[in-house]
Amino acid sequence: MTPTSQAAASPLPDSAIALQAEPGHLIRRAHQLAVSTFHETHGRQITPVQYALLRALQDAPGIDQVTLADKVALDTSTTADIATRLEAKGWIVRELLPRRQRALRLTPEGEAVLADMLPRVVPMYRRLLEPLEPAEQAEFLRLLRKFVHLNTPSPGAPDSGKPEV
Repeated sequence: MTPTSQAAASPLPDSAIALQAEPGHLIRRAHQLAVSTFHETHGRQITPVQYALLRALQDAPGIDQVTLADKVALDTSTTADIATRLEAKGWIVRELLPRRQRALRLTPEGEAVLADMLPRVVPMYRRLLEPLEPAEQAEFLRLLRKFVHLNTPSPGAPDSGKPEV
């Protein structure tokens, strides 16, 4: 599709639009809702980004910080900063590798934190997506993956036969 035909097909007008219809505003509000729901469910001792790092380490113990940063879509310096905080909490250990890289692993305390959180994750996301009908939830998640360039189905995605929520 050419830029001209793409603009013509866009639901956005060529002139100013109301704030409540701006994609950036809606994405920011969706993020606020997600973070608020996360904190209501899990408290404030852990952030959604810290949780993402712990989950990535659970899935791939011993990965280096650069690979971890890529998995959770953060820059390497932010990932290193968060890893330092998680290490200070006693939830991960960082082992020095050759060429100044670090391998990261969950500690037993970090594993316990995740074990405590995980039973509440799916109900939390169900509550977050509750305003949408089940088919809308699946479509919303598909579109979010497409929007953030994650076009491969995730485990539990509708096309794998299991519900994604």
